[in-house]
Amino acid sequence: MPLRLEIKRKLAQRSERVKSVDLHPTEPWLLASLYSGTVCIWNYQSQTMAKSFEVTELPVRSAKFIARKQWVVAGADDMFIRVYNYNTMDKVKVFEAHTDYIRCVAVHPTLPYVLSSSDDMLIKLWDWEKGWVCTQIFEGHSHYVMQVTFNPKDTNTFASASLDRTIKIWNLGSPDPNFTLDAHQKGVNCVDYFTGGDKPYLITGSDDHTAKVWDYQTKSCVQTLEGHTHNVSAVCFHPELPIIITGSEDGTVRIWHSTTYRLENTLNYGLERVWAIGYMKGSRRVVIGYDEGTIMVKLGREEPVASMDNSGKIIWAKHNEIQTVNIKSVVADLEVADGERLPLAVKELGTCDLYPQSLKHNPNGRFVVVCGDGEYIIYTALAWRNRSFGSALEFAWSTEGEYAVRESTSKIKIFSKTFQEKRSVRPTFSAEHIYGGALLAMCSNDFICFYDWAECRMIRRIDVNVKNLHWADSGDLVAIASDTSFYILKYNRDVVSSYLDSGRPVDEQGVEDAFELLHEVNERVRTGIWVGDCFIYNNSSWRLNYCVGGEVTTMFHLDRPMYLLGYLASQSRVYLIDKEFNVMGYTLLVSLIEYKTLVMRGDLERASEVLPSIPKEHHNSVARFLESRGMIEDALEVATDPDYRFELAIQLGRLEVAKGIASEVQSESKWKQLGELAMSSGKLDMAEECLKRAMDLSGLLLLYSSLGDAEGISQLASLAKEQGKNNVAFLCLFMLGKLEECLELLLESNRIPEAALMARSYLPSKVSEIVAIWRKDLNKVNPKAAESLADPEEYPNLFEDWQVALSVESKVTESRGVYPPAEEYINHADRSHLTLVEAFRNMQVDDEEPLENGDADHENGEEQNAEELNAEELDAEEQNGEEESQEEAVVVDADSTDGAVLVNGNEAEQEWVLTPHQ
Repeated sequence: MPLRLEIKRKLAQRSERVKSVDLHPTEPWLLASLYSGTVCIWNYQSQTMAKSFEVTELPVRSAKFIARKQWVVAGADDMFIRVYNYNTMDKVKVFEAHTDYIRCVAVHPTLPYVLSSSDDMLIKLWDWEKGWVCTQIFEGHSHYVMQVTFNPKDTNTFASASLDRTIKIWNLGSPDPNFTLDAHQKGVNCVDYFTGGDKPYLITGSDDHTAKVWDYQTKSCVQTLEGHTHNVSAVCFHPELPIIITGSEDGTVRIWHSTTYRLENTLNYGLERVWAIGYMKGSRRVVIGYDEGTIMVKLGREEPVASMDNSGKIIWAKHNEIQTVNIKSVVADLEVADGERLPLAVKELGTCDLYPQSLKHNPNGRFVVVCGDGEYIIYTALAWRNRSFGSALEFAWSTEGEYAVRESTSKIKIFSKTFQEKRSVRPTFSAEHIYGGALLAMCSNDFICFYDWAECRMIRRIDVNVKNLHWADSGDLVAIASDTSFYILKYNRDVVSSYLDSGRPVDEQGVEDAFELLHEVNERVRTGIWVGDCFIYNNSSWRLNYCVGGEVTTMFHLDRPMYLLGYLASQSRVYLIDKEFNVMGYTLLVSLIEYKTLVMRGDLERASEVLPSIPKEHHNSVARFLESRGMIEDALEVATDPDYRFELAIQLGRLEVAKGIASEVQSESKWKQLGELAMSSGKLDMAEECLKRAMDLSGLLLLYSSLGDAEGISQLASLAKEQGKNNVAFLCLFMLGKLEECLELLLESNRIPEAALMARSYLPSKVSEIVAIWRKDLNKVNPKAAESLADPEEYPNLFEDWQVALSVESKVTESRGVYPPAEEYINHADRSHLTLVEAFRNMQVDDEEPLENGDADHENGEEQNAEELNAEELDAEEQNGEEESQEEAVVVDADSTDGAVLVNGNEAEQEWVLTPHQ
């Protein structure tokens, strides 16, 4: 059975012929040396070139990272070795190393050594701590030395491959080879050591179109890999996966199983001949160098092969080694914070006869199944004894301990708890996946079919592209994960049972009401588990979320890829593992899940019984959940955060509760918000109190003026003056008819021109006094403009209807202190728009009685149109650009109930403009 290995292309960069490739151990970089003489560093995450070194005009056949020194070392056809600092781009060292082309450089993993091999048939050892002096020369080959590589299990030894058809094994410190393998019928191009396990193997590639696996202890050929149609130019044992990779001048890369030596896959990216393969321990990335560029692929999944039972025991597979840890023993001894790595004591459990690609406990935790290499083996979880085995591409447990295996796309077998085969099924479609749980699920690429375990009867077909399936322990809920979203369905087992018991035939779609779609969530699930009716999962952004009743809550933002192991109810913690087998726990309260589940079911009585068991610090989370369900009253009862409780109280219109919260926190913004709501609700007493506490003078002005509350406006005027809010203070005084105080306020604010205009409009008797002050002030800036100001006592002829204005003032002064209630406004709303001056003049013309006090009460000091300045005044002000020339008086109608002033939106600047106040 083929090794199920995902192969994803992560980078493709066209370039000139690539002769060597290397991966950086920590940075997302790959190093490529080119036949053109250039060395490039590509960033495979950003898909861009990070650095480039113009080394020479001749081919650079080998370049490697020396990460601990931030160097790149390169050997070229000009026989020189060059060393660069890849951070500063400086050249660290250049020296002539050989007398012919340099074919390969190899960096010692720990010591300051670099090996070089050349067409001069020599291998040389260089020590960079001794100034790159050559400390040893290895002679023995009779043709070009194509490659050298250190033995990772014994770094004091290395192997060399030569066109003299041999492989030689050398010891550092010894001039003669330990032994020689007559490896191939033609020249040997490449050699690599096996890194995993205890096998003393190495692999070679040759111009005879084959690759061979050797046991260097017995000096015998273990396997010959045949299939390439041209020279084999690059070979490697993958350090993480059970595979051998070979590259050839036939343009293909072949992937072989390192245990069975079966050909698993052939890659052909159409970039002509393959020259180099690069890999790195701890990574599943592989880089391939071609005639026309570089390709990076990612092999297999990074998700660790691990499983946790219900008691907190974890079993995982590192290659073929099986290890176990116990979470309970660690957490009992010390307090571990959320997201902190657990200091686990790892125990060796045994080895596995196949390469594990999946590992899963059965429901009661007694057995563990390992699946891989097209086979499965069931072991006892404690003693790691083999209980059963067989062929399987996939394996699935039922909730009762039965299991199914998928032997091929057309054959599925079901076994009992005692490992006896019960049934063999041949589905009518191509079964690409199977999933276990309450029902057996078989998937094609376009739909999923559910069957019962007992008789394998069709339950339901659902048209969806399934990536994974997660059953709740109860067997009533299932989450179906697709590429972009997941669906939570309810399984109606009673409906299915009654349908099947009735003997009615089941069509190709199954029982119509077998499943009910409860929720659809537009998130991609990477791994997921159920805790009761709560589905916990991590999404494509690596956030740890849980979903109850369709409501998704983010528990934690994970800082790296992590995968769910399981949940321990006794600790209220969910556990995750990363690809380095670090285990972390995060708190998730069972009581919180139970409460939310009961609310979703509508069992509020039982939910209220559970609530006291939830710690207070989680009550706001509960309240937000209740709010999302529209249960705002309940949310208000549960919430503890004052700001949140205030929002809820406002939302509900519970003003007294909101007032109590505002009193506790003493926030001006809350008082203001509450005051506005109270005003709109007609609760004017509360509104007044709130606006006072918020010091919202504008709001108080609106309230008092609407009520016709003269006393309130009077108090507000004093308060506004204290606060320096002259805008509000002026309006208050104006509405009260305290015109003299308005003038004083304008003068105090140094708004003398506005004071003059106001006096002309409302208090003509004060004009001379104000003009004198204005002249004195203006004289400091512009004496000519000051002289042009006309005083009505000196030039009454320049002021139209001056005497009438004085008469009107004396008449209306008597009524200024009278404040009729606001409800009387209706009696005056339709009064004529005739100004007081016009009315007074008309009365004189008609020889009628003078205007009575009562008629003027509501007009409160309204006056004639705008002040007229003589031509000389206007000329002077235009010439000097004084700000006084900008001031204009506005027509004030006689029927206006009150006058008003508007400040250009900026109280600090005190820009005054007169306008009617309707």
